[in-house]
Amino acid sequence: MKYHSGKRFGAILLLALFGWMVHSQETNDVEVVENVIYGHKAGMALIYDVFKPAKQNGTAIIFMVSYGWWSQRESPEEHQEMFQDYLDRNLTVFAVYHGSAPEFKVPDAVSDVRRAVRHIRVHSEEYGVDDNKFVTWGYSAGGHLSLMLALDSDPGDESSRDPIERVSNRVAGALAIFPPVDLTEHVGPDGDADTFPALDFDVELVESVSPIFKVSKDDPPILLVHGDDDGIVDIEHSERMRDALKKVGVSVHLEVIKGAGHGFYEDAYHEQYQKAVFKFLEDHKFVD
Repeated sequence: MKYHSGKRFGAILLLALFGWMVHSQETNDVEVVENVIYGHKAGMALIYDVFKPAKQNGTAIIFMVSYGWWSQRESPEEHQEMFQDYLDRNLTVFAVYHGSAPEFKVPDAVSDVRRAVRHIRVHSEEYGVDDNKFVTWGYSAGGHLSLMLALDSDPGDESSRDPIERVSNRVAGALAIFPPVDLTEHVGPDGDADTFPALDFDVELVESVSPIFKVSKDDPPILLVHGDDDGIVDIEHSERMRDALKKVGVSVHLEVIKGAGHGFYEDAYHEQYQKAVFKFLEDHKFVD
């Protein structure tokens, strides 16, 4: 990974987020369920919001609200605008928040989003989604978490006293947009915790939260999208992930956005990205 300074990085992420949002138009035929509590941590609630279109096709798009592993609250109105292209295709979208940097670290975020998927599965009938049609989605750190869910799932712990933890966190596909996939060189005393405090954790845990070490032949289909001029997360991350998944026979596509950096600001970049996403969803029967 290549990194800019923390302040510049944060500004880039905000610009990226709002740059994508302007391409959508909000409509009023969406039911929003706010502040669903899926767990607690350090005396605080872990939450997600649910965006239900008037006509649902059963697919759940589970969006990781995570940029540099910061997971800061955004208004449902802003998120609906960002999600409208998905809602217009009858997809139900979940905006999942995890314990945020700087207090919480990457392993905490991974644990949180796993629990969120379990919670959504327990309530899938209530939300009108098919628990065999869960697709994770995220940008950058959110892409990393999306891959962790796709590549390192488990069936749940039947012995747990917590009914949520007894449930599977498996998903059926992942959209990973310029994701870091190997954190090995970025954790520890010589790492990048000054810029990304979520990377300040025990180096012995790094492989357990790096998607590149979690590839197996039973992984679900994956879409990677990456700009070839990304100065924050080098495209090599997505290339390595593509090659590793192909090697074991997993369905994977890497869409390279030529000239794009860490965010698809220009209309042509955004259109290519959106086209790749919806082709993937169509090819794998997540949209009609």
